[in-house]
Amino acid sequence: MTRRKFLGWIGAAAGAGAVMGGSASAASTKHFKGYPGSLGVLHDITRCIGCRQCERACNTVNALPEPQQPFDDLSVLNQERRTTSHAYTVVNRFQGEDKAHPTFVKIQCNHCLEPACASVCFVKAFRKDRTGAVTYDASLCVGCRYCMIACPFNIPAYEYNKAFTPRVMKCTLCLPRIEKGLLPGCVASCPKEALTFGPREKLIKEARRRIQRFPQTYVDHIYGETEMGGTSWLYLSARPFGELGMREDLGIQPAPSLTAGPLSAVPIVVGLWPVLLTGIYAISRRKDQIAAQERIEAIAATVADANEEMKVKLAELKDKMNKEKEAAINLEVKKALEEAAKPSEAEKQPAEEIGAAEKRKEEK
Repeated sequence: MTRRKFLGWIGAAAGAGAVMGGSASAASTKHFKGYPGSLGVLHDITRCIGCRQCERACNTVNALPEPQQPFDDLSVLNQERRTTSHAYTVVNRFQGEDKAHPTFVKIQCNHCLEPACASVCFVKAFRKDRTGAVTYDASLCVGCRYCMIACPFNIPAYEYNKAFTPRVMKCTLCLPRIEKGLLPGCVASCPKEALTFGPREKLIKEARRRIQRFPQTYVDHIYGETEMGGTSWLYLSARPFGELGMREDLGIQPAPSLTAGPLSAVPIVVGLWPVLLTGIYAISRRKDQIAAQERIEAIAATVADANEEMKVKLAELKDKMNKEKEAAINLEVKKALEEAAKPSEAEKQPAEEIGAAEKRKEEK
């Protein structure tokens, strides 16, 4: 398939959609303020010591692969990290003016009250649960990864290493444990009580109480209370959140109101999806064929170059051997001529005898 033909298909399908289509309904702009009594976690950053026990617990609870560096290796804190498909949560260290007391911040999915990932997912693979957790259904996911682009916290990760069953991976708020009446793994493992789990409204009250009681300790702001319409994870800090890698430019407007416009085109995109996938497959197949042909031509050219180089080397070797042979022959001829030029023993004897006779006459 040519690129021109593929684009023609797209244009035809888009035109058909416009003719048949009626109005494409935009995504809802209704402001959802969260389920009453929904749960969350308060992360008091001033208490975090960067021990990474929360990372270990998350790894165990979710049966994730072992990391390359063990959890007691704190050298990983020397670089700022983000979540991956194998690490739903990570702790980063931020050095301030007080070199002896760095600040540690745990990051994971913030489980927004109105999740951007859910608002852009046209197959509804993401859903805000009544508990507060943002859940993900891999069986619905088509792998478009709009959720990764939409997330203002840069959290969802994709399993690029799985060719046939890739998933979008992120923190689940340990929903299976919550449903059993257990704490999320990270909360249960924190040795400094830097993480507090409970109803979001109570967590906000507790955060305000701490700020009022220790105003010299905390910045007068609860991060997550209003950012992007609010999140289920809330943060307290002694330093401005912008110094800790946390975005302060998000505003209080929830994600769905921002994505409503772009999502109005989603029904058309869904209609074009089979055509799009077919076109991508055809183009990809054509590219594979071209790549295979280029590989064959490259191999043939390499073989031809090797043969030519071998011919040159053989000619050089043959010429060298001929010269060595000719030199050896010349040497032997020279030796033979020198040998032939020497007088024989028979020729030497008369001369010696004549010399001896002349010597005897002189003596007489």
